[in-house]
Amino acid sequence: MKGIQIIKPGELKVIEMEKPVITEKNNILVKMKAAGICGSDVGIYHGTNAAATYPRVIGHEMVGVVEEVGTNATHLKPGDRVIIDQVVNCGHCYACRKGRGNVCGNLKVRGVHIDGGYREYMAVPEQDCYVLPEGLSDTEAVMIEPTTIAIQSCSRAELCEEDTLLLLGCGALGSSILKIAKLSKAKIIVADIVEEKLQEALKNGADYAIHIGKEDVVEKAKELTDGYGPTVSIDAACTKDSLLTLLQATGNAGRVMTMGFSIAPTEVNQFAITSKELDVRGSRLQNKKFQTAIDLIKEGKLDLSGTISHTYPFEKAQEAFDFIDTKDPSIRKIVLTFA
Repeated sequence: MKGIQIIKPGELKVIEMEKPVITEKNNILVKMKAAGICGSDVGIYHGTNAAATYPRVIGHEMVGVVEEVGTNATHLKPGDRVIIDQVVNCGHCYACRKGRGNVCGNLKVRGVHIDGGYREYMAVPEQDCYVLPEGLSDTEAVMIEPTTIAIQSCSRAELCEEDTLLLLGCGALGSSILKIAKLSKAKIIVADIVEEKLQEALKNGADYAIHIGKEDVVEKAKELTDGYGPTVSIDAACTKDSLLTLLQATGNAGRVMTMGFSIAPTEVNQFAITSKELDVRGSRLQNKKFQTAIDLIKEGKLDLSGTISHTYPFEKAQEAFDFIDTKDPSIRKIVLTFA
């Protein structure tokens, strides 16, 4: 079978791989149908993702159809359409014992530390497969994974109706967070440098928009909150100065969520945190949030239609990554498809 491997930063190849066989542990054989390209995949390609190891078959937004099941499978059957959890944890370290396996001390992420979904077949444990809702296409189903990331961040932020959220960044990540944040009934302020993305966010339920290139984010956020500042801020831009901006903007007793993976130094001062007793919390991956996302779709509370902007056959992954590097404004989510 074929797979897409990042040999080293900047070098992507279509390779021949041995088709996996099911085992007692990896008891489900999945034929891949669609895999999304995430910003972290682009980071692995460019060598800016500090967590990745090489060479690596990347891809962690993984949708397929069950082709074969092991004798110990209990609920899946051939023909089931599934999405695969990207998190592999040990189950016994401190984080796992605390119910936070997404930051397991021995964490392995498919497509980052171990091979992921840019290949024609995968063998995985049944417990890592979630059956897709009917009526959702394979390509749209890819967006369930980014949705779980959004659910995780809003959960970590303890976002609720009495909050005002400042969401910095209206790209693919920010758009997913906005969909979930709306369900909390919190007031939502979005900030971005691209007017088109701000207008799209307003259309999708944001209450206010701040154009970073024309307005001071800190001043405008305080103005929109009667001088207090947002009570929750989520960094979906992850730029060099975004964290400090949010620390300055967020009101007393607020929560600031970081989601970036850059190891470049960033300016932060203790006064911004201590004086307002802010909680600064990381949000990484997701913690068993796939069923939550799927249930929201089934209940009609979450609509993933129209979220995919481009598709490429998976063998043309190089073309897709090259297109992403153009930073074309039409790009929202790009998905690789399998025959």
